[in-house]
Amino acid sequence: MNYTTLGKSGIIVSQYCLGTMMLGAMGNKDEDDCVSIIHKAMAGGINFIDSASFYSNGQSEQIVAKALKGRRAEVVLSTKFAGSSENSKQHAGSRGNIIEQVEDSLRRLQTDYIDLYQIARFDDHTDLEETISTLSDLVRQGKIRAFGSSMFSADRIVEGQWLAQSRNLQRFRCEQSCYSIFSREIEQHVLPTCQRYGMGMMVWSPLDGGWLTGRYLEKDDLNKSGRVTRSFAKQGLSFDPQAAIHQYKFELLKGLNELAQEADISLTHMAMAFSLEHPGVSSAIIGPRTMAQLDDVMAGAQVRLDKKTLDKIDELVPPGSSINGINATARPNSLLAQNRRQLAQ
Repeated sequence: MNYTTLGKSGIIVSQYCLGTMMLGAMGNKDEDDCVSIIHKAMAGGINFIDSASFYSNGQSEQIVAKALKGRRAEVVLSTKFAGSSENSKQHAGSRGNIIEQVEDSLRRLQTDYIDLYQIARFDDHTDLEETISTLSDLVRQGKIRAFGSSMFSADRIVEGQWLAQSRNLQRFRCEQSCYSIFSREIEQHVLPTCQRYGMGMMVWSPLDGGWLTGRYLEKDDLNKSGRVTRSFAKQGLSFDPQAAIHQYKFELLKGLNELAQEADISLTHMAMAFSLEHPGVSSAIIGPRTMAQLDDVMAGAQVRLDKKTLDKIDELVPPGSSINGINATARPNSLLAQNRRQLAQ
């Protein structure tokens, strides 16, 4: 396992971060198996674990606590918060919600402190200064060591840094964004902005929700039990393999799979290695549901891509582009429908 510093935070993390979204009711319902997955990841050198208060309604954090009993000091523990599901009067970034959320996460994680505490999405309803001020207080109280953002656009990242400097507050030390061969929008503005401010970058979905595992090279490879179709079902959507975007992915996957074969590596390992090649990326989040998935990804931890392979990937999917359509990380809030329509009274 390779290690790096999370931006200029001084926090040393493994370049693979164990994401725990699939550990619990949302994925693997066998808690003992989930604990074993965490332990095996740690044995393989992973010291960075990421969870969220809303993963399986808090069960994910409880599983992490069970796995880390007596071993808390061995890992950099990260978790995220969003709005309270119980108190609709509190928006995600409000002081009241943050204090409530951090206490709940500390209790579920059975720890006195969280190494990295992240707000899951930008909160348009709360002054960002209130959010940063509250998180700064938590740093001073020792309940969190550092805080970060997730899915912030470049303009919001700049706003956060400016507020911290002008108000003498702690600042965001990390951003967590979607990034893969098929989703490269953050290369345009988000990654350069984070680099400019010395922020670390954790990237999620480096395998594009299963598309880049090599499991789905033809439409006949798709089935209802696969992660791709399962993710659509969870959102109440039907999956149409004939859709233009999916046909385009199948076309690109043939070329990408050939590249991986030329490099004598699996498509999974090529996709994971690609996500770490950008100098602004600190760590790539892996989200195994099973031990077999963990073993598959971990086997490629030392894989690195040469210039020839990277150049060919750029030819198939140009830098800064996206096969999936522009996502929430790169899209300015001003482009949201509610911000560009004068609604009838």
